[in-house]
Formats: sequence, C-alpha cells, structure tokens
Amino acid sequence: MVSAFLFDSPFVKKPSRIDAVGLVLMILGFGFLQLGLDLGEKADWFDANHIVALFVLGVCALAGFVVRELMTPEPILDLSVFNDRNFAVGTICIALVGLGFNSSMLLVALYTQKMLAYDAWNAGLVLAPGGLGTMMALMVSGRLVSRMDQRIMLAGGCLLNFVATTLMTHVTLGIDYWALAWPRFIQGIAMGFIFVPLQTLTLATIRLERLGNATAAYNVVRNIGGSVGVAVAASLLVRRSQEHQSRLVAHVDVWSAETARRLHELTAHFIAQGADSFTASRQAMAMVYKRTTEQAQVLAYADDFWLISMIFLSILPLLPLMRRVHAEQNERARAGSGRVEPLPVPEE
Repeated sequence: MVSAFLFDSPFVKKPSRIDAVGLVLMILGFGFLQLGLDLGEKADWFDANHIVALFVLGVCALAGFVVRELMTPEPILDLSVFNDRNFAVGTICIALVGLGFNSSMLLVALYTQKMLAYDAWNAGLVLAPGGLGTMMALMVSGRLVSRMDQRIMLAGGCLLNFVATTLMTHVTLGIDYWALAWPRFIQGIAMGFIFVPLQTLTLATIRLERLGNATAAYNVVRNIGGSVGVAVAASLLVRRSQEHQSRLVAHVDVWSAETARRLHELTAHFIAQGADSFTASRQAMAMVYKRTTEQAQVLAYADDFWLISMIFLSILPLLPLMRRVHAEQNERARAGSGRVEPLPVPEE
C-alpha cells in the first residue's frame, strides 16, 4: 500500500549513491557508545579496559563520521541543517527531554517492581496514566500550536514535568498506587505540550528539500538523549544507593538505643515464630540490614527524580533562543519559495 499510494515530492533529489562509509561510521560510533553506556555500570566504568576501548572507538568513529559527512557531496546525514538556529537549539532541547522522560519512565518501572514488589501488569498500570495524559494533551496542543507562541506551550510543558518529577521525589516503601499514577498522568499531559510545539519550532524553518534529513537528525538526537538518560539514571541509582547506605549504616550500631530496641523487637518476633535465640538474633540483624539497604535505595530514587526535575528546568533558558513560528506564514512561504524564513521574536 505504501508503494502504491505514497510518492516522493517533486523537489526531492534522489541520491545517486549511498554514503556507505558514513553509514558504517555512524553505526559503529553509536553502537560502541551505546555498549559502553549499557555495560559501564557493571564493569565499574573506566576502571575496565574494555569500557575505555568502547568509548575511544565510539568517539573516533563519530569524529570520522562528522568529517565524512562534512566533506562528501551526498552525505547520509546532512549536518548543515544545524546551521539553522531553531533547529540547533531544538535538537538540544529534545535531547534533554528524551533524557529526562526515558529515565523517569525507567525509574518508575524499576521502583514499582523492585521496591514495591508489583508484578509486570500492575507496574504497567502505574505507567499507563502517562499515555492517557499525553493523548488528551495532544488533542489540545495540536489546536493551540498554530494560535499561540509555541515557546510558551513548551515552557508550560517543562514546568509541568518539573512538578510531576518533584512529586515523584516523595517516594516511600508504603506509597500507594495513586501517589505514583497521578504524577505519571501529569507528566503525560506535560509531554503532550512538549512534543508538538518543540517539533514545530525545530523543523518549521528548514527548507522543504532538507526536511527529511532534518527529521532524521532530530530523531537521532532524541534517541541518543533517551539512551544516555537510561544509562545515567541506572548508574546514578547504584552509586547514590551505595552512598546513602554507607551513611545510614554508620548510624546503626548496638550502642544506639533505637537500634537496640529494634533488634530486641525483631528477635522476640522470630523467637515467637519458633526460632532459637541465637538464630533469632541473627535474623533480627539481617532484617535491620535489609531495611537499611531498602531505605538507601529509596533515597537514591528520590535523588534521581530530583536530578530529572532539574533537567526539565534547564530547558527553560534555551527557549528564548528560538524564534516563534507563525503557521500561516510558514505555509505561504513553503508554497512560494520552498523556504520558511525565520521570523522575529514577538515584541513584549
């Protein structure tokens, strides 16, 4: 059906050949970096020679890719689109959005299954309100994007994401379903007010004949941001958990009245369950340690959510660097000359 009903636009110039060298360098560069990010935490990052090698190979391959794309007459990814200010700033924004959004979804899924012992179905039900919120927001943002300053919509979406992720910092081991589902719903609404205006601001000032290439570059940057976000979130989760655990364990000792009281209560509990006094005392100590590590992990999740909230706030200073897009003028400009000229920022 695609081949029967879809055709290239008249202005599309078909390449005479595929830039195979550029394609191979791009695959190797992003592949090595992704492997390094995925395996780094398990191998203690740069203390492992193979992780260092992966990053070095990835950087070298991407450097070669950039040089190749700037020199070849028919690049597989035309990097000159980054000369457009709206596009350059927009790609930075979508990288940060992908980083924050993907990492927050990962953290919620991990928290519900690892810390709250939800099964996969119930963990999915926690994430589901985010999709519902996005669907509802897209219906509204699609109509507003041509009628108001897209930067205002984008700022509102970033602030809503800040609110949602800030609410997620209040995680506890006794948190209920709605305390997680409600922030996810808010975040879903926020993403609906980010995706549409950001894509409009980023791509509307690109020439039609370069729009396909610009869209590809935009999606590549978004996926890179999401991949980096997942790797960073997982790495920070482990490291912050270790740091919090070392601090909490320092306050748990047999000379502490609170620790002694808790050990006495747990020992009595296990003796009542039929254990002898020695076994019960060992089980009580193990239970105290387990609860300490659980609290350390909860604090680490809260730290990650705080970081994500700051990432969404960091997007706000970038918004004034982009020019507002007027949809009606864009359509006339594209129909007439094939280019949408950047429009001045509206006067305050």
